[in-house]
This record gives sequence, C-alpha cells and structure tokens, in this order.
Amino acid sequence: MQSEPRTIEQRLPRGVMLNAYPDSLGGKLSDLVALLKRPEVEGAFSLLYILPTFFNSDLDRGFSIIDYGLNQELVGPQDLDELDRLDITFKFDLILNHLSVASPQFRDLLERGDESEYKDFFLDWNAFWGCHGAPGEGGYVVPHDEHLQKLFLRKPGLPILKVGFPDGSERPYWNTFYQQIRYRPVSADALHGLSGVTPESAEQIAARINAAIETGPDLEHLYLDGHDYLRDEIHALLRGHRSYLGQMDLNARSEKVWEFYDETLARLRDYGARIIRLDAFAYLHKEPGQANFFNKPGTWDYLRRLREMASAYELIVFPEVHAEYGKGLHREVAREGYPIYDFFLPGLLIHALDRGTNVHLLRWIDEIQTERLQTINMLGCHDGIPVLDLRGGEVDGVYRPGLLDDAEIDAVVDRILARGGRIKNLYGPDGRKIAYYQVNATFYSALGEDDRKLLLARAIQLFMPGIPQVWYLDLFAGRNDHVAADNGGAAGHKEINRTNLDNDEIERRLAWPVVQDQLALILMRNTSPAFAGKLTVHSSAVGRLHLSWRCNGCIASLHADLKTFEFTVSEHDTARGDTRIFRSRDESPHSRVGSSRAAGSARL
Repeated sequence: MQSEPRTIEQRLPRGVMLNAYPDSLGGKLSDLVALLKRPEVEGAFSLLYILPTFFNSDLDRGFSIIDYGLNQELVGPQDLDELDRLDITFKFDLILNHLSVASPQFRDLLERGDESEYKDFFLDWNAFWGCHGAPGEGGYVVPHDEHLQKLFLRKPGLPILKVGFPDGSERPYWNTFYQQIRYRPVSADALHGLSGVTPESAEQIAARINAAIETGPDLEHLYLDGHDYLRDEIHALLRGHRSYLGQMDLNARSEKVWEFYDETLARLRDYGARIIRLDAFAYLHKEPGQANFFNKPGTWDYLRRLREMASAYELIVFPEVHAEYGKGLHREVAREGYPIYDFFLPGLLIHALDRGTNVHLLRWIDEIQTERLQTINMLGCHDGIPVLDLRGGEVDGVYRPGLLDDAEIDAVVDRILARGGRIKNLYGPDGRKIAYYQVNATFYSALGEDDRKLLLARAIQLFMPGIPQVWYLDLFAGRNDHVAADNGGAAGHKEINRTNLDNDEIERRLAWPVVQDQLALILMRNTSPAFAGKLTVHSSAVGRLHLSWRCNGCIASLHADLKTFEFTVSEHDTARGDTRIFRSRDESPHSRVGSSRAAGSARL
C-alpha cells in the first residue's frame, strides 16, 4: 500500500535534462546552443544543467567559485537569450560549503587580516576548535581524540590550509576539499645580504630551494645543508613567493554568509534558473563533537532557511545527498519535501545488465513509487559512478541492508576497474583508507563499451520515475580518457569522464547509430504526454523488464531482455492517432576506436 502523499512545496518540472560544462560540446556555450538547434537534437531536451565553469572559478573544474559572474571566456549574455527562446530551463549549482581563495571575500581577508569585514566569513580552524583540542607542532589545534574520531573526512590528514596574514602570522583555515600551494622560484640575488651567505653559497641554497619547490615536499622541513640558521629568514622569503589555490570552507554562523547566499540565489534566478543543486551542503553545518557531515538538527535548520530564501525567487533547492542506502538519509531528505538525486541507479543498472537480473532494480523502483520520491536520475555525471551509496548502513545501532550486498558491490567495482576505471577512496583521521567512495569511468566504458548495453541502459533510465539527466559524454558514447586522468593532478581521476568534444568530433559522432538512437529515445521521453501520468511495473521473469507509462489516451511501454539486451519501446497516442515503435537490433558492439555500428534501429 502506498503511503499518504506528503506536502511538497514545489514540484520538479517535466522533461529531459542535458548535463555538461559550457565548453564540453564545441568549446563554448554558444556551440552547445547551436547543437540544441540542430534537427538531430531539437526538442530532445527541455532542461540544461550547466556545471559551474559557467561562473568565474579556478579549481576543481568550476567547483571552486571566485564569484558568480559569467565566465566571459565561455559564456555570453546572448547565449542565455538564445536558450530562453528555445524554452530551456537551467539547473545551476550553489556551492554552499566553500569559496575560492581567489574570491573577493578571501582576498580581502588576506590583505586586511583582522581588520577585514570578512574576518568571520571563513572558518578559522584554531578559533573553531579552541578548547576542544590541543596545540600541535604545526601551529594548528589538533581536536581531542573523541572529536577527531568522529570527523568525516574527504582526504588524508586534517582539512587545513595555512595562510599568511599581513602581520606575518600563519593561520590554519578549514579546507574540506582541494588545495594547492605554489611557490615561485627563488633567485640567488634574493639571498644576498643574508648573514654568512656568499655568492657561491647563494647559488647552492637557491638551487636546493627550487629543487624542493619542484618536487613538492614539505618546505617546513627543507634541508639547507649547513645553513639551518637561516631557516626563519628563508621561510619569510618563501612566504613572499607563495600563492594558493583552494576551496575555503564558509562559516555559516556568519550572517554575511547568508546575505551572500541570498544575493547568489537572486543572480541565479536572473540567469534563468529553476532548480538549484546545493553542492556539498552536508558539510556546511559544523560543530565540535559531531561528524561534521549532515549534523543534526543543524543541517535541517540550514536547509529550511535556504528553501525559504529560494522560494522567494521561485527556485527549487535540491540537496546533493551521498550516503549509504541503509542509513536512509535519502528518505529523510525526501520526507522533508526536497527532491533527491538517484545516485543508486547507475550501479544498479551496471549490475542488472552484467548479471541479467531485474530483482534489485525493481526493488528500487518500488521504493521510489511507495515513498513518492522526487528524483533526478542519471547514468554518468561529472563526478563518477557512486558505489558507496548502494551499501547497507547502521542507524541507531540497527544495521539495514543495502540495495546490493557487499559482494555484489565489490563485483561491480571490480568489473568497472577491469574495464579501465579509476577509484576514489575515503579516509579516516589517521590517513588510512576506510572505504571506497566512487568509481570514475565513462558509463559506456563501465558497460564494457557495448553499444547494446548503453542503449538499453538509456531506455531504462528514461522509463524510470523522475527527471532523466543525460551526461553529454554518455550521449556520445565516450570512452575512458586515461591521458586526462593521468595529467589531471589531485582530482585527475575525475577527468577520465570529462573529455571535451570539438565541433568536428560532434559532427562525426552524430552519424553513429548509438547516438542517433539515444536521441530518438530522449526526444520521445521529452515530448510524450504519457510520462506525465502513472508508471506501471508489469510482472515479468527475472531476466526481463516491462514498464509502461499512461496518461489519458497516451501509453509508452518498454519491453526489455536484460540478458540479450534486446528491447522494444512503443508509444501509442490516441489523440494523434499514431503508434511509434523502436526496436533494438541484436548485433555485436563496435570495438574500433572512433567508430560505432552496433545499436541500429528504426527511429521512433
């Protein structure tokens, strides 16, 4: 029996959502706009999730925001006008937890120190932990062990970036995510005048310093070979040669931070937004003695305040929730009236198509319907394929199973890695790995680069409840980009699935059947009245799937064989008096780089 409907302030709009960076398809947002106007693509999408290189940023491919002005290298006001004429609605990110060190607020703090109006805008690590820790050797407070062991961390070590203040002090600030510290090379001339330094020794010391800068060790322990007495002077010199990249955590106890959120929501509305994804929101509320990941009740208080702000601008706020299925956090968020990401679908589909079983997938569909979850689903995305989300978890001392058991999840991970994927892990306070977090791969490569599997996965996604979100590289059957992953630095594992396609490559791939067939299915999903109605899950054998949507006189149906990957999609509309049918063909997948020949079908 279905539960009673909950009051939900705003409903998600209908349609299919394209997900890309402004430069993913062609090089600029204007190229993406031109693609949406092409006859092969026109009408397939009504929503566009543009990732935050749309704004001014400097790290983590957009998620280190400098400010929310338009990135004029990639985006122009005319692009927004064109998308408005195409009736395309935007989804944007509001990166709640952090801003770049290059943001006006943090620059002001670095320039003016304690006199800055933004002194409390960011989280001073030592001030936060104060009496809840003890001074460590590095000049920062180490939280007491009972607090330290509770911390949920995204990287090894404490989440700190030490920055220099005008008074010469070094102060640690909370830095949950990425950071880079860079030093300009030191010349021998800069060392002249230091006590006991000759021209020859200046050359030697400078060479030693620059070699250390090049290899990137801890410069606090720089070996000076007989010149250790100069350590303080050289460290002072190096501070003048230092620059930062980093995502600095905001202090949500500051009203200036909330004023900033309100101003940003208004700006996003003016750009044409309807949905706002609250990136990293679960890290925002911080309190000694808690995990500082979805602290309760503080996180709920913050979310309600954000929703009230967003409602004034007719925006839907959409929290990003990554947690084990067994902990039920997705249900908690949904019951508060928020849409959620369906982070469970990607792993479930890989398992279903590799094992030829519908059991776990049907269980999840049943929960979506029974709990009346509002979801945005996906195959691939900019971040990776979630696996931690599928696991069981403990709530109030009671363990609840996951959507897959640990052995099944490990098998999914092993298959993706065998197909060329990379892995991202989570760490404990002592730097030891405690769990894998996500696997990074294109969804096409995760499926073994099989056109039939990709096309069936897309068809199933389009028949799932919620808004289908389509990662641009999945649409174009993108393969793992290992060169980009190897060259991508600290977050290089993510670059495996972020390859930009130039206009010539787009033109070539638009001729591939697997691309054309996806577009045909997407167009049907975006325009068929059936998907405004009710989903029925029909009884079927374990290796098969039968789903149908009905609204008034329009019916759309999917019949799929999860073992052979053959499927049929049909749509019958009594108002139009016609029936459209899509049948897959049983051919082997293409294997030649740069070609595609397997999916083949009649267009809807």
